[in-house]
Amino acid sequence: MSLVILAGVAWCVGWWINSRLANSAASNTRAIKLLVPVIFGVTVLVVWELLVRGLEVSLVILPPPTMIAERFANSLPILWKDLFQTFLKGALSGYIMGCSAALLMAVAVDRSDFLRRGLLPVGNFVAALPIVGTAPILVMWFGFDWQSKAAVVVVMVFFPMLVNTVAGLRETSAMQRDLMQTYAASYWQSFFKLRLPAALPFIFNGLKISTTLALVGAIVAEFFGSPTVGMGFRISTSVGQLALDMVWAEILMAALAGSFFYGTIALVEKSLTFWHPSQRG
Repeated sequence: MSLVILAGVAWCVGWWINSRLANSAASNTRAIKLLVPVIFGVTVLVVWELLVRGLEVSLVILPPPTMIAERFANSLPILWKDLFQTFLKGALSGYIMGCSAALLMAVAVDRSDFLRRGLLPVGNFVAALPIVGTAPILVMWFGFDWQSKAAVVVVMVFFPMLVNTVAGLRETSAMQRDLMQTYAASYWQSFFKLRLPAALPFIFNGLKISTTLALVGAIVAEFFGSPTVGMGFRISTSVGQLALDMVWAEILMAALAGSFFYGTIALVEKSLTFWHPSQRG
């Protein structure tokens, strides 16, 4: 019970520190913006550790963070192989193919009313299909290796990327397009000098959404067939063995990889769309 009380004290202290920092005069500085989420994360981990040990929660239900960290550190070779198979082979390859195809198709849709009226409703329908229904089919079509996982990722990221890009290409105002026409600009001159720069925030919004979809799609697809390596394979087998610390270690690795992937896209966005109001301040 003392550990439970200590968990409550730790939560109150962390909350108090974050409240003081958030309401301080220096709350808008970069250091404070980074420190507040760090303190919150550390507080959650401390409370998690104390509650699990104080309430004697079964390790099968929820292992403490220290056990997860120990398993993570001792399983780095296995985790790296799983990351390479799932993220670099399956998710990243499918992400590149799906987003590239969506960008090219968005240009075609932008130039064709027929495609815009016919393809986008079909895209909304396909995007609504559950992954647990499409993944087994694609695994049977493309085999049990990373190619089937890449195919699942392509299906998941293609239409969100397409919809965002098409919306971005239509973002320019009629006055801006008329101005380009007065300069006798061709379609491609208007596209590269006006419409594509205006669409970049929408394109990067689709790219950032697709980062999470790609990793989730690749992991879920491995539940339906995979070689003896991969995050999804390891999670499903570890659950069957009641090795919940290994499951959480894989979840931690997936979270780190997903955060790095998202952060990389966000940094590229910041460098290319520095002029947009969303990037100011």
